Amino acid sequence: MGYDVQHWIDGREETGGGSTQPIMDPATGAEVGTLHLGDESTVDRAVQVAADAQKEWAKVSLARRTQILYRMRELMIEHTEEIAAVISREHGKTVGDAKGEIARGLETLEFATSITQDLKGGFSQNVSTGVDAHTLRQPLGVTVGITPFNFPAMVPFWMHPVAIATGNAFILKPSERDPSASNLVARLYQEAGLPEGVFQVVHGGRIVVDALCTHKGVSAVSFVGSTPIAQHVHRVASAAGKRVQALGGANNHAVVMPDANIEFAASQVASGAFGSAGERCMAVPVAVTVGDAHEAFMTAIAAEATRLVVGPGDDPSTDMPPLITPEARERVIRMTDEAEQAGATIVVDGRGLVVEGHENGNFVGPTIITDLAADHPTYTEEVFGPVLVVMHVNNFDEAIELVNSSPFGNGTAIFTDSGHYARRFEDEVQVGMIGINVPIPTPVGYYSFGGWNDSLFGEHHAHGPEGVSFYTRQKAVTTRWPAQNESVESSMSFPTHD
Repeated sequence: MGYDVQHWIDGREETGGGSTQPIMDPATGAEVGTLHLGDESTVDRAVQVAADAQKEWAKVSLARRTQILYRMRELMIEHTEEIAAVISREHGKTVGDAKGEIARGLETLEFATSITQDLKGGFSQNVSTGVDAHTLRQPLGVTVGITPFNFPAMVPFWMHPVAIATGNAFILKPSERDPSASNLVARLYQEAGLPEGVFQVVHGGRIVVDALCTHKGVSAVSFVGSTPIAQHVHRVASAAGKRVQALGGANNHAVVMPDANIEFAASQVASGAFGSAGERCMAVPVAVTVGDAHEAFMTAIAAEATRLVVGPGDDPSTDMPPLITPEARERVIRMTDEAEQAGATIVVDGRGLVVEGHENGNFVGPTIITDLAADHPTYTEEVFGPVLVVMHVNNFDEAIELVNSSPFGNGTAIFTDSGHYARRFEDEVQVGMIGINVPIPTPVGYYSFGGWNDSLFGEHHAHGPEGVSFYTRQKAVTTRWPAQNESVESSMSFPTHD
């Protein structure tokens, strides 16, 4: 029933693989489409096509590459409504939120249109008598992106514009849960003038992931998803000799100081905790109240949570959408149950929420939990749902200790009016991305995205300058141009810089 989503290989749709699975609408629980899944043979075909295309694409001038990317940017803007509607239908998030992720993805595309600056090498004249030295950066070849369901537009855009701009071919393996946006992007690349085979889409599960990570024709793998799968991808692809960047999970903390604007902090933390039903790697599932901030913050955050409208993503009145699957909904309810059984206080309870007319949807209301032990899984694990755990500490030093005790190190925030504490916070927390009175500190496209500790496996962060380094490798060239009649006495000594 519904529509078909196939692979995009060599500029056209192909079924490949043979097996299929349904595409579900999270708001209704109904099947809306069918996804064709690939296998090793599908991956092999895509890689062979990509390898052939990349050899020619790497020869294309930087001016021509950036012209195509400029045109792609225009097409993405023209088709934002269409892509956002598809994301909302398959992911469940609100249309406005989907437009937001498209806009943030375009930041990286815009960065890639000026890739000429980042690909400039260095030059030194007369490093030795009559000898010059310069460096240049060249593409890797066939690169792969394996991306999660929660940002079907933005996260792939962290990868493929930079990979393509630097002269690589790119194969995208999106989530099986919301695959259609990736095929729309492929069509737009084709319309923008990108040669066939430079950008392709292969759908599938673990079979496809492992085939991409081990295929001898693949040079690099980018991944965003949960920490266990990030570890798997990093291990398998690294063992196969690939360059790997694997971004894992998170359990981001927002510290609320007594001197903060409490109403502002509560509104921002609510946005971070409950936006997109908490299904963001940069969500804020933990608030840490310091000293006297606790009572006022609890009152304010409860008020923020209870005013939110929960419903389908295509309803303009909806603030918070459904979760992606029934299993995700059950996980949120189970982890809330376990916290309550352990003695925690459920300040706002979203477990019993039913959305009229969408009784089969994957809905849970905003949930706020406090008085929870610091070793309880509902606090220590990534819930990935609309659950905010509020932890209370006595002072700033205890807050820093709590943040740094997490095995994750993706993002964190502090709400304060004190420059002293803000400066100490950014210096002392062991986390890759930090917000000062900003709840979701996702860097703009011309900076790089990435966490520390169990939130990142590999040496490179995503997009921005580190993305250029990831998708290229450097050559150092030493040059001498002797005159035809010049004679130089041979020497068996190691060359020096005389």
